[in-house]
Amino acid sequence: MGGGARELAGYLAALGGWAAALAAAVLPQWRQSSYAGDAIITAVGLHEGLWMSCAAQSTGQVQCRLRDSLLSLDAYIQTSRALMVISLLLGFFGIIVSVVGMKCTKVGDEDPVTKSRIAVAGGVLFILSGLCTLAAVSLYATQVTYEFFKTSKVPINARYEFGSALFIGWGAASLMLLGGSLLCCSCPAKDRRGQQYYRQSQPSTAREPPVKMSSSPIRGEQCL
Repeated sequence: MGGGARELAGYLAALGGWAAALAAAVLPQWRQSSYAGDAIITAVGLHEGLWMSCAAQSTGQVQCRLRDSLLSLDAYIQTSRALMVISLLLGFFGIIVSVVGMKCTKVGDEDPVTKSRIAVAGGVLFILSGLCTLAAVSLYATQVTYEFFKTSKVPINARYEFGSALFIGWGAASLMLLGGSLLCCSCPAKDRRGQQYYRQSQPSTAREPPVKMSSSPIRGEQCL
């Protein structure tokens, strides 16, 4: 795979991962009601996310409510919120920087070495964005797992388990890490620049054409 194709593939993968991370951050299905157990004790399914909680009835009606207070939220929800916001901001700047640094674009400096360095910077931003998304989703999943398996009087079919947004978040983090890694492979071609400078600094070795000597003999009386 050539350098331009590798950059384009990495950019598309990272862009898709960023879009998936945005969808995961907005969706309210970070955790949902568990239907494990012998019987379902309610006809209402509960879904909770970072910004709202929803109740889906068996009739198909869904009611959602935004979280009113910020300080009353649990620490893991606040941390996941902050990590997702940082992830989206880093990914947004990574999109802009990567467009400037890609070889297939005519934006910015035309120097291939400079564009390669800018592409690497965009890849680093995508990697950091993917790590933040991975940390936020994993932290939330760890808390859901702990509350599901801890000893409690709450029936198991009244507890929460993983929602679809968590799986979307894991997929988004994987795509951004993959795309950022491909963009980071666009290392500056230092050797090419060094060879060009070496060629320009070398003295010309072209041989000068030999001076043709006159083959006619010199007469002695002309010298006298």
